[in-house]
Amino acid sequence: MLDESLLDTPDALAEADRRGLPRGAAEAGARVRTAVRLAAEAGIPDLKPDGRPRAVLIAGPGIASAGVADLLGSLVGAGSPVTRLHPTGVAPAAGALRWELPGWTGSLDLLLVATSDGTEPGLTLLAEQAYRRGCTVVAVAPAGTPVTEAVDGAHGLCVPMATAPYDQDEPAPAAAPGVLWALLTPLLALLDRTGLISAPPDVLQKVADRLDLVAERCGPAIATYSNPAKTLAAELAEALPLIWTEGPTAGPVGRRFAAALAELAGRPALDAQLPEALASHMVLLSGALAAGADPDDFFRDRVDDPATLHARVVLLRDRPAGGLSAAPAARELALGHDTAISELEPEEGGHLETLAELIAVTDFAAVYLALASGA
Repeated sequence: MLDESLLDTPDALAEADRRGLPRGAAEAGARVRTAVRLAAEAGIPDLKPDGRPRAVLIAGPGIASAGVADLLGSLVGAGSPVTRLHPTGVAPAAGALRWELPGWTGSLDLLLVATSDGTEPGLTLLAEQAYRRGCTVVAVAPAGTPVTEAVDGAHGLCVPMATAPYDQDEPAPAAAPGVLWALLTPLLALLDRTGLISAPPDVLQKVADRLDLVAERCGPAIATYSNPAKTLAAELAEALPLIWTEGPTAGPVGRRFAAALAELAGRPALDAQLPEALASHMVLLSGALAAGADPDDFFRDRVDDPATLHARVVLLRDRPAGGLSAAPAARELALGHDTAISELEPEEGGHLETLAELIAVTDFAAVYLALASGA
Protein backbone atom coordinates (compact mmCIF):
# COMPACT_ATOMS: atom_id res chain seq x y z
CA MET A 1 0.00 0.00 0.00
CA LEU A 2 1.19 3.50 -0.81
CA ASP A 3 1.37 5.98 2.08
CA GLU A 4 0.17 9.10 0.25
CA SER A 5 0.56 11.26 3.36
CA LEU A 6 4.29 10.57 3.24
CA LEU A 7 4.53 12.24 -0.19
CA ASP A 8 3.68 15.62 1.33
CA THR A 9 5.93 15.25 4.36
CA PRO A 10 9.52 16.05 3.30
CA ASP A 11 10.98 14.92 6.62
CA ALA A 12 9.23 11.55 6.33
CA LEU A 13 10.44 11.18 2.75
CA ALA A 14 14.00 11.85 3.88
CA GLU A 15 13.65 9.29 6.67
CA ALA A 16 12.30 6.67 4.26
CA ASP A 17 15.15 7.27 1.81
CA ARG A 18 18.03 4.86 2.33
CA ARG A 19 19.57 5.12 -1.15
CA GLY A 20 19.82 8.86 -1.82
CA LEU A 21 17.18 8.65 -4.54
CA PRO A 22 15.50 12.11 -4.31
CA ARG A 23 18.90 13.75 -4.03
CA GLY A 24 20.14 11.89 -7.09
CA ALA A 25 17.09 12.99 -9.08
CA ALA A 26 17.47 16.60 -7.97
CA GLU A 27 21.16 16.66 -8.87
CA ALA A 28 20.74 15.38 -12.44
CA GLY A 29 21.46 18.83 -13.89
CA ALA A 30 24.62 19.15 -11.82
CA ARG A 31 25.75 15.72 -13.02
CA VAL A 32 25.36 16.85 -16.63
CA ARG A 33 27.49 19.95 -16.01
CA THR A 34 30.18 17.92 -14.24
CA ALA A 35 30.16 15.31 -17.00
CA VAL A 36 30.54 18.03 -19.66
CA ARG A 37 33.56 19.40 -17.81
CA LEU A 38 35.15 15.97 -17.44
CA ALA A 39 34.55 15.22 -21.12
CA ALA A 40 36.26 18.49 -22.04
CA GLU A 41 39.21 17.68 -19.78
CA ALA A 42 39.48 14.27 -21.44
CA GLY A 43 39.83 15.99 -24.82
CA ILE A 44 36.50 15.15 -26.47
CA PRO A 45 35.90 18.70 -27.86
CA ASP A 46 39.30 18.56 -29.59
CA LEU A 47 38.67 15.29 -31.41
CA LYS A 48 38.75 15.42 -35.21
CA PRO A 49 37.32 12.08 -36.41
CA ASP A 50 38.03 10.97 -39.98
CA GLY A 51 34.34 10.26 -40.50
CA ARG A 52 31.34 8.53 -39.06
CA PRO A 53 31.84 5.05 -37.62
CA ARG A 54 30.33 2.18 -39.58
CA ALA A 55 28.62 0.94 -36.39
CA VAL A 56 28.44 1.94 -32.74
CA LEU A 57 28.60 -0.84 -30.15
CA ILE A 58 27.72 -0.19 -26.49
CA ALA A 59 28.64 -2.44 -23.58
CA GLY A 60 28.02 -2.18 -19.86
CA PRO A 61 25.98 -3.74 -17.06
CA GLY A 62 22.53 -2.96 -15.76
CA ILE A 63 19.66 -0.62 -16.47
CA ALA A 64 21.84 2.46 -16.83
CA SER A 65 23.90 1.01 -19.67
CA ALA A 66 20.79 -0.36 -21.35
CA GLY A 67 19.16 3.06 -21.09
CA VAL A 68 22.23 4.76 -22.57
CA ALA A 69 22.22 2.37 -25.53
CA ASP A 70 18.47 2.75 -26.07
CA LEU A 71 18.56 6.55 -25.94
CA LEU A 72 21.62 6.85 -28.19
CA GLY A 73 20.07 4.45 -30.68
CA SER A 74 16.94 6.60 -30.96
CA LEU A 75 18.95 9.82 -31.24
CA VAL A 76 21.36 8.51 -33.88
CA GLY A 77 18.57 6.98 -35.93
CA ALA A 78 19.66 5.89 -39.39
CA GLY A 79 23.00 7.71 -39.15
CA SER A 80 24.81 4.59 -37.97
CA PRO A 81 23.62 1.30 -36.46
CA VAL A 82 23.74 1.37 -32.65
CA THR A 83 23.88 -2.05 -30.99
CA ARG A 84 23.99 -2.91 -27.33
CA LEU A 85 26.20 -5.89 -26.48
CA HIS A 86 24.14 -7.82 -23.96
CA PRO A 87 26.15 -9.44 -21.16
CA THR A 88 26.13 -13.15 -20.48
CA GLY A 89 27.06 -15.02 -17.31
CA VAL A 90 25.74 -17.02 -14.39
CA ALA A 91 24.91 -14.02 -12.17
CA PRO A 92 24.53 -10.23 -12.42
CA ALA A 93 27.73 -9.74 -10.41
CA ALA A 94 30.59 -7.70 -11.86
CA GLY A 95 32.95 -10.68 -11.86
CA ALA A 96 30.50 -13.01 -13.62
CA LEU A 97 29.53 -10.91 -16.64
CA ARG A 98 31.06 -11.36 -20.07
CA TRP A 99 30.71 -9.51 -23.37
CA GLU A 100 31.64 -10.55 -26.91
CA LEU A 101 32.20 -8.46 -30.02
CA PRO A 102 30.30 -9.50 -33.17
CA GLY A 103 32.45 -11.32 -35.69
CA TRP A 104 32.27 -8.46 -38.19
CA THR A 105 33.71 -5.83 -35.80
CA GLY A 106 36.77 -4.05 -37.16
CA SER A 107 38.65 -0.78 -37.52
CA LEU A 108 35.65 1.12 -38.90
CA ASP A 109 33.58 0.57 -35.76
CA LEU A 110 33.32 2.35 -32.40
CA LEU A 111 32.97 0.57 -29.06
CA LEU A 112 31.50 2.57 -26.17
CA VAL A 113 31.87 1.18 -22.65
CA ALA A 114 29.52 2.64 -20.02
CA THR A 115 29.75 1.39 -16.44
CA SER A 116 29.21 2.88 -13.00
CA ASP A 117 31.29 0.09 -11.45
CA GLY A 118 34.49 -0.28 -13.46
CA THR A 119 35.68 -3.55 -11.91
CA GLU A 120 34.15 -5.92 -14.48
CA PRO A 121 36.81 -8.33 -15.81
CA GLY A 122 34.55 -8.97 -18.79
CA LEU A 123 34.80 -5.34 -19.88
CA THR A 124 38.59 -5.33 -19.59
CA LEU A 125 38.69 -8.41 -21.81
CA LEU A 126 36.32 -6.73 -24.23
CA ALA A 127 38.59 -3.68 -24.49
CA GLU A 128 41.56 -5.93 -25.23
CA GLN A 129 39.55 -7.83 -27.84
CA ALA A 130 38.55 -4.54 -29.50
CA TYR A 131 42.19 -3.43 -29.60
CA ARG A 132 43.19 -6.63 -31.39
CA ARG A 133 40.42 -6.01 -33.94
CA GLY A 134 41.49 -2.40 -34.49
CA CYS A 135 38.19 -1.09 -33.09
CA THR A 136 38.24 2.33 -31.40
CA VAL A 137 37.27 2.20 -27.72
CA VAL A 138 35.85 4.99 -25.56
CA ALA A 139 34.89 4.36 -21.93
CA VAL A 140 32.95 6.27 -19.30
CA ALA A 141 33.73 4.69 -15.93
CA PRO A 142 34.91 5.65 -12.45
CA ALA A 143 38.49 6.90 -12.52
CA GLY A 144 41.29 4.53 -11.52
CA THR A 145 39.31 1.33 -12.04
CA PRO A 146 40.44 -1.79 -13.96
CA VAL A 147 38.19 -0.87 -16.90
CA THR A 148 39.80 2.55 -17.38
CA GLU A 149 43.26 1.01 -17.10
CA ALA A 150 42.37 -1.59 -19.73
CA VAL A 151 41.01 1.03 -22.11
CA ASP A 152 44.15 3.13 -21.63
CA GLY A 153 46.20 0.04 -22.43
CA ALA A 154 44.16 -0.44 -25.59
CA HIS A 155 45.01 3.14 -26.66
CA GLY A 156 41.39 4.15 -26.14
CA LEU A 157 39.86 7.26 -24.60
CA CYS A 158 38.63 7.31 -21.00
CA VAL A 159 36.26 9.86 -19.49
CA PRO A 160 35.94 9.71 -15.68
CA MET A 161 32.37 9.18 -14.60
CA ALA A 162 30.83 12.20 -12.86
CA THR A 163 30.27 11.17 -9.26
CA ALA A 164 29.05 12.85 -6.07
CA PRO A 165 30.89 12.65 -2.71
CA TYR A 166 28.20 10.40 -1.21
CA ASP A 167 28.65 7.85 -4.02
CA GLN A 168 31.78 6.64 -2.25
CA ASP A 169 29.75 5.64 0.82
CA GLU A 170 27.13 3.57 -0.97
CA PRO A 171 26.99 3.21 -4.77
CA ALA A 172 23.69 4.34 -6.27
CA PRO A 173 21.39 1.75 -7.88
CA ALA A 174 21.84 1.34 -11.63
CA ALA A 175 18.39 2.84 -12.19
CA ALA A 176 19.17 5.95 -10.13
CA PRO A 177 18.78 9.19 -12.14
CA GLY A 178 22.29 10.49 -11.55
CA VAL A 179 23.90 7.33 -12.93
CA LEU A 180 22.16 7.64 -16.29
CA TRP A 181 23.23 11.26 -16.87
CA ALA A 182 26.79 10.64 -15.66
CA LEU A 183 27.21 7.90 -18.28
CA LEU A 184 25.14 9.41 -21.09
CA THR A 185 26.43 12.99 -21.20
CA PRO A 186 30.07 12.33 -22.27
CA LEU A 187 28.83 9.97 -24.97
CA LEU A 188 26.46 12.64 -26.29
CA ALA A 189 29.45 14.98 -26.54
CA LEU A 190 31.48 12.29 -28.29
CA LEU A 191 28.82 11.43 -30.87
CA ASP A 192 28.38 15.16 -31.52
CA ARG A 193 32.04 15.23 -32.59
CA THR A 194 31.49 12.26 -34.93
CA GLY A 195 28.53 14.02 -36.55
CA LEU A 196 26.01 11.35 -35.58
CA ILE A 197 23.96 13.67 -33.36
CA SER A 198 23.86 17.36 -32.50
CA ALA A 199 24.82 17.87 -28.85
CA PRO A 200 27.26 20.81 -28.65
CA PRO A 201 28.17 22.27 -25.23
CA ASP A 202 25.46 24.96 -25.37
CA VAL A 203 22.78 22.31 -25.98
CA LEU A 204 24.05 20.19 -23.08
CA GLN A 205 23.92 23.31 -20.91
CA LYS A 206 20.25 23.74 -21.86
CA VAL A 207 19.66 20.09 -20.94
CA ALA A 208 21.17 20.74 -17.50
CA ASP A 209 18.99 23.84 -17.10
CA ARG A 210 15.85 21.89 -18.04
CA LEU A 211 16.74 19.19 -15.51
CA ASP A 212 17.12 21.89 -12.84
CA LEU A 213 13.67 23.29 -13.71
CA VAL A 214 12.11 19.84 -13.37
CA ALA A 215 13.84 19.42 -9.99
CA GLU A 216 12.26 22.69 -8.84
CA ARG A 217 8.78 21.54 -9.97
CA CYS A 218 9.10 17.97 -8.69
CA GLY A 219 11.24 18.31 -5.56
CA PRO A 220 10.25 16.78 -2.18
CA ALA A 221 9.13 20.17 -0.80
CA ILE A 222 6.54 20.69 -3.57
CA ALA A 223 3.03 19.50 -2.63
CA THR A 224 1.42 16.69 -4.59
CA TYR A 225 -1.33 18.84 -6.11
CA SER A 226 1.24 20.96 -7.98
CA ASN A 227 3.95 18.30 -8.36
CA PRO A 228 3.55 16.20 -11.55
CA ALA A 229 5.91 13.47 -10.34
CA LYS A 230 4.17 13.01 -6.97
CA THR A 231 0.80 13.12 -8.72
CA LEU A 232 1.86 10.37 -11.11
CA ALA A 233 3.26 8.27 -8.24
CA ALA A 234 -0.05 8.56 -6.35
CA GLU A 235 -2.03 7.66 -9.47
CA LEU A 236 0.06 4.51 -9.94
CA ALA A 237 -0.24 3.41 -6.31
CA GLU A 238 -2.57 0.45 -6.92
CA ALA A 239 -2.27 0.25 -10.69
CA LEU A 240 -0.56 -1.80 -13.35
CA PRO A 241 0.97 0.94 -15.53
CA LEU A 242 0.51 0.51 -19.27
CA ILE A 243 3.13 2.94 -20.52
CA TRP A 244 2.21 4.10 -24.01
CA THR A 245 4.76 6.25 -25.81
CA GLU A 246 4.59 8.45 -28.87
CA GLY A 247 7.34 10.40 -30.58
CA PRO A 248 10.90 9.70 -31.75
CA THR A 249 12.53 9.46 -28.32
CA ALA A 250 9.62 8.75 -25.99
CA GLY A 251 10.01 4.98 -26.53
CA PRO A 252 13.33 4.72 -24.66
CA VAL A 253 11.93 6.93 -21.89
CA GLY A 254 8.97 4.59 -21.46
CA ARG A 255 11.22 1.53 -21.35
CA ARG A 256 13.47 3.21 -18.79
CA PHE A 257 10.44 4.18 -16.68
CA ALA A 258 9.20 0.59 -16.67
CA ALA A 259 12.68 -0.67 -15.69
CA ALA A 260 13.03 1.97 -12.94
CA LEU A 261 9.61 1.08 -11.50
CA ALA A 262 10.72 -2.55 -11.27
CA GLU A 263 14.20 -1.92 -9.82
CA LEU A 264 13.46 1.00 -7.51
CA ALA A 265 9.83 0.48 -6.50
CA GLY A 266 9.33 -3.23 -7.11
CA ARG A 267 6.35 -2.50 -9.37
CA PRO A 268 5.51 -4.28 -12.65
CA ALA A 269 4.78 -2.18 -15.73
CA LEU A 270 4.25 -2.84 -19.43
CA ASP A 271 5.41 -0.49 -22.16
CA ALA A 272 4.46 -0.22 -25.83
CA GLN A 273 4.65 2.42 -28.54
CA LEU A 274 1.67 4.00 -30.24
CA PRO A 275 -0.13 3.12 -32.38
CA GLU A 276 0.80 -0.55 -31.91
CA ALA A 277 -0.04 -0.31 -28.20
CA LEU A 278 -3.71 0.07 -29.08
CA ALA A 279 -3.77 -3.44 -30.50
CA SER A 280 -1.25 -5.17 -28.24
CA HIS A 281 -2.84 -3.94 -24.97
CA MET A 282 -6.50 -3.96 -25.99
CA VAL A 283 -7.19 -7.34 -24.38
CA LEU A 284 -5.59 -6.14 -21.14
CA LEU A 285 -8.11 -3.31 -21.03
CA SER A 286 -10.97 -5.71 -21.71
CA GLY A 287 -10.10 -8.41 -19.17
CA ALA A 288 -9.76 -8.77 -15.43
CA LEU A 289 -7.32 -5.87 -15.20
CA ALA A 290 -9.84 -3.38 -16.57
CA ALA A 291 -10.92 -0.78 -14.04
CA GLY A 292 -14.59 -1.71 -14.46
CA ALA A 293 -14.03 -5.45 -14.04
CA ASP A 294 -15.78 -6.47 -10.80
CA PRO A 295 -18.20 -9.38 -10.93
CA ASP A 296 -19.47 -8.78 -7.37
CA ASP A 297 -22.21 -6.49 -6.15
CA PHE A 298 -21.27 -2.87 -6.70
CA PHE A 299 -22.79 -1.80 -3.34
CA ARG A 300 -21.12 -4.34 -1.06
CA ASP A 301 -18.65 -3.22 1.61
CA ARG A 302 -15.05 -3.48 0.35
CA VAL A 303 -13.23 -2.10 3.39
CA ASP A 304 -11.65 -5.43 4.29
CA ASP A 305 -10.97 -6.51 0.70
CA PRO A 306 -7.38 -6.70 -0.57
CA ALA A 307 -6.43 -4.03 -3.06
CA THR A 308 -7.23 -4.96 -6.66
CA LEU A 309 -4.67 -4.21 -9.34
CA HIS A 310 -6.19 -2.38 -12.28
CA ALA A 311 -4.56 -1.11 -15.44
CA ARG A 312 -3.81 2.58 -15.81
CA VAL A 313 -2.53 4.09 -19.04
CA VAL A 314 0.48 6.42 -18.80
CA LEU A 315 0.82 8.36 -22.04
CA LEU A 316 4.32 9.77 -22.62
CA ARG A 317 4.47 12.02 -25.67
CA ASP A 318 7.29 13.68 -27.54
CA ARG A 319 6.79 15.40 -30.88
CA PRO A 320 5.25 12.76 -33.19
CA ALA A 321 6.74 12.47 -36.66
CA GLY A 322 4.87 14.47 -39.28
CA GLY A 323 2.49 15.91 -36.72
CA LEU A 324 0.31 12.77 -36.84
CA SER A 325 -0.80 11.53 -33.44
CA ALA A 326 -2.51 8.41 -32.13
CA ALA A 327 -3.15 10.11 -28.76
CA PRO A 328 -6.87 10.78 -29.45
CA ALA A 329 -7.41 7.11 -30.30
CA ALA A 330 -5.46 6.12 -27.17
CA ARG A 331 -7.64 8.29 -24.95
CA GLU A 332 -10.79 6.93 -26.58
CA LEU A 333 -9.71 3.31 -26.10
CA ALA A 334 -8.73 3.81 -22.45
CA LEU A 335 -11.82 5.77 -21.43
CA GLY A 336 -14.03 3.42 -23.43
CA HIS A 337 -12.85 0.63 -21.12
CA ASP A 338 -13.23 2.70 -17.92
CA THR A 339 -9.44 2.89 -17.63
CA ALA A 340 -7.86 5.99 -16.13
CA ILE A 341 -5.14 7.74 -18.09
CA SER A 342 -2.18 9.90 -17.01
CA GLU A 343 -0.43 12.09 -19.56
CA LEU A 344 3.02 13.67 -19.65
CA GLU A 345 4.11 15.98 -22.43
CA PRO A 346 7.19 18.22 -22.13
CA GLU A 347 7.30 21.96 -22.57
CA GLU A 348 8.57 23.38 -25.85
CA GLY A 349 12.30 23.28 -26.42
CA GLY A 350 15.10 21.54 -28.23
CA HIS A 351 15.00 17.81 -28.87
CA LEU A 352 17.39 16.89 -26.06
CA GLU A 353 15.68 19.28 -23.65
CA THR A 354 12.25 17.70 -24.11
CA LEU A 355 13.80 14.25 -23.80
CA ALA A 356 15.50 15.29 -20.55
CA GLU A 357 12.22 16.59 -19.12
CA LEU A 358 10.37 13.34 -19.79
CA ILE A 359 13.19 11.31 -18.24
CA ALA A 360 13.41 13.57 -15.19
CA VAL A 361 9.69 13.61 -14.37
CA THR A 362 9.36 9.83 -14.70
CA ASP A 363 12.54 9.33 -12.65
CA PHE A 364 11.10 11.46 -9.83
CA ALA A 365 7.81 9.53 -10.05
CA ALA A 366 9.60 6.18 -9.72
CA VAL A 367 11.56 7.54 -6.74
CA TYR A 368 8.43 8.76 -4.93
CA LEU A 369 6.58 5.52 -5.60
CA ALA A 370 9.54 3.59 -4.19
CA LEU A 371 9.73 5.69 -1.02
CA ALA A 372 5.99 5.89 -0.33
CA SER A 373 5.51 2.14 -0.81
CA GLY A 374 8.44 1.23 1.42
CA ALA A 375 10.51 -0.40 -1.33
